[in-house]
Amino acid sequence: MKAKVTEQQVLDALKQCMDPEIPLSVVDLGLIYGIDIDEENNIKIRMTMTTPGCPLHNTLVRDVKRALNKVEGIKDVSVEIVWDPPWTPERMSPEARARVFGARSAQVQTTSTTGYGVRSLRFTIDLERSRPLKQGRFIRQEDGSLVLVNDLGQGFMVNDALLEFWNMCDGSKSINEIIDEFSLKLRLPRIELEGQVVNLVQQMLEARLLKV
Repeated sequence: MKAKVTEQQVLDALKQCMDPEIPLSVVDLGLIYGIDIDEENNIKIRMTMTTPGCPLHNTLVRDVKRALNKVEGIKDVSVEIVWDPPWTPERMSPEARARVFGARSAQVQTTSTTGYGVRSLRFTIDLERSRPLKQGRFIRQEDGSLVLVNDLGQGFMVNDALLEFWNMCDGSKSINEIIDEFSLKLRLPRIELEGQVVNLVQQMLEARLLKV
């Protein structure tokens, strides 16, 4: 008789899936609204996004399926995106809230609210002199998924864009230079990218994937 897949096994696998906008797992962010496991070990996930306009939701759904398909015994995985109830930061785990809202508060220069409703903390980092350096290691798994692993052994599934950004942080470029490079590559005004890059540096610092 086929062994029954447990909800804890599903949650453990989903903790390897990192939201593309915030380097925390979909579980810690509170994006998982429901897990259904039938007698044949078919899994149905009900989940949401931090914002209805998230442009990377297809990437996240793909990563969720890849993570669960690696769990022994799971037969099929389906993912339903739901918007009711709307996601709020209160759904985050206490540890995730502490990392986003409480960490390094003494070094905060300004605060703002991003599109996904989480307060973004901008550190007092010199954009010209600070040279972010990547930490951890990169793994391309057999199914093609991309994972960054920090020095604590925590793995985060990422997309091509996040991996490219992480690789650019080799300690040779200032944050200003990275912003300029992205601006040319994406053909977007620098002013549109500066805040996003600063936020991404902050997020990867919190995930221990960068140091400055």
